[in-house]
Amino acid sequence: MTLPATVAVDVGGTKIRAGSVIDGELAHVRSVPTPAIAGARAVLDTIAEVAAAVIAETSGSRGAESGGRSSAGSGGLAGGGDGSGSDFVWRIGIGAAGVIDPVTGTVVSATDSLPGWTGTDLVAELTARTGLPVRVVNDVHAHALGEAAVGASNDTRSSLLVAAGTGIGSGFITDGHLLTGRNSAAGHIGHVPVAAAAGLDCPCGGTGHVEAIASGPAILATYRRLVRGSADPDLVQSERAAQGQTHESAPATPSDSPTPTPASANAPVPTNTRELAAAASAGEELALRAFDIGARALGSALGGIVNVLSPEVVVIGGGLAEMDDAWWGPLHEAFTAELIPAASGAPLVKAELGQDAALIGAAGLWNDEPGQKH
Repeated sequence: MTLPATVAVDVGGTKIRAGSVIDGELAHVRSVPTPAIAGARAVLDTIAEVAAAVIAETSGSRGAESGGRSSAGSGGLAGGGDGSGSDFVWRIGIGAAGVIDPVTGTVVSATDSLPGWTGTDLVAELTARTGLPVRVVNDVHAHALGEAAVGASNDTRSSLLVAAGTGIGSGFITDGHLLTGRNSAAGHIGHVPVAAAAGLDCPCGGTGHVEAIASGPAILATYRRLVRGSADPDLVQSERAAQGQTHESAPATPSDSPTPTPASANAPVPTNTRELAAAASAGEELALRAFDIGARALGSALGGIVNVLSPEVVVIGGGLAEMDDAWWGPLHEAFTAELIPAASGAPLVKAELGQDAALIGAAGLWNDEPGQKH
């Protein structure tokens, strides 16, 4: 008797995670660095290698459980040519960085975090390397599918998953189907314009997008501007806009003083978002303000999106979701303030599955017809 088994893979700019999913259970998870600087071919080779390692480990474990009988199977990486074997029929499901066409499996576009990734035919390249059938979707879309399957948005008919971290992305699920949209670009909420980001450069090449003020790196950049004592009128205006204030109505704030400084002169200046989060949790005034500005900008944008899409639940994942009330508080406040009466009460909750959501979602690609567009 053979069982369907999936190697689920999450491909990011810094690491590749993979694990086996059998009967809905994720196991044998591995994580390796993404050889991004070496180009797309090296990344594809690494995906194939980690997939082979997961299959070997899963099969070895199965063999041990069955008294030493090999269960490696006879297909693709597992042995022969059709993906079948005495225990498993293997296939690969991938959530990958970039705009991914789920019908063709091609990377429509990607950022510089994966040089040469744009135009890569993931299905053809990985099938050639592994001998196994492959399905692929964007990594944040995979996160959305995972949370909808067994996580925070399980048992809902519609949900919006927002990944807030190094970037800002999302996936919208309705009646079990992922919205991919024209050119497979649905979900790029990080590029919704917001007043708080006016004049700020966005990684996409535009300006004024929410990612330019609300992502982890953007919040760190805001903090550094505050620490420099920016008497920059644009920054003051951005802060007031993020807090819903006008120039006339805004009360005096520390940003109006000529030289804001960290709360403790002896405290080390944070060099990354993790350190900045620790400073905010410790009550450092400018760190708190930087997170407040970013969280309010994102919350406002999400409120507007909920007014349009009306999902049953908004699920927040990514690194920023691990923050305490210094981020969640202003996020909730700004989100709620934007909702129209008909959308009031829309729940805003934390994701439950962490990094595993993308793996579970990628494996779930084999539960439906490939590349459904709605």
